Amino acid sequence: MSNWIDSGGDEPRQYSVRPTICETQQRRNGDTPRWRSVASLACALALIALAAPFGHARDRGQFVNTNADLKAWFDGLRSGKGPCCSDADGSALSDADWDSKDGHYRVRVPRYGFVREGQLQELVWVDVPEEAVISEPNRVGRTMVWPIYGYMGVAIRCFMPGSMT
Repeated sequence: MSNWIDSGGDEPRQYSVRPTICETQQRRNGDTPRWRSVASLACALALIALAAPFGHARDRGQFVNTNADLKAWFDGLRSGKGPCCSDADGSALSDADWDSKDGHYRVRVPRYGFVREGQLQELVWVDVPEEAVISEPNRVGRTMVWPIYGYMGVAIRCFMPGSMT
């Protein structure tokens, strides 16, 4: 048991000009985090500066043999929702992953725009809005889709039907 009451625990104490041990410890510890925070901020900025070059887009050579006219055509593709960006942003679909019913298209695309822990993506059917359909002739022959992933799920920005064989 403690002798807190016997030691005058209920009695008010006089204010002392001299700091207590706890106040001295806090003052010493209070100076250190300032320097630590400055040092940690400097380290974080240095890491960002070192990692920044690795975040840039790079040409891995996947479009080396691409026809310049075909690439220019892809870059100029537009739907009613705006530009489709390029062939690098679109995905080719197999015939089993799209269909047409009563003049409306739907496509089967991954639910998320990223791979979750190496697991296979769940594919979902998404209706293609009329304004997302590209009306000009398909010069590549394969069906292509440009999905957009957002907080509301997946939407289709552009869709270019191919020939169902």
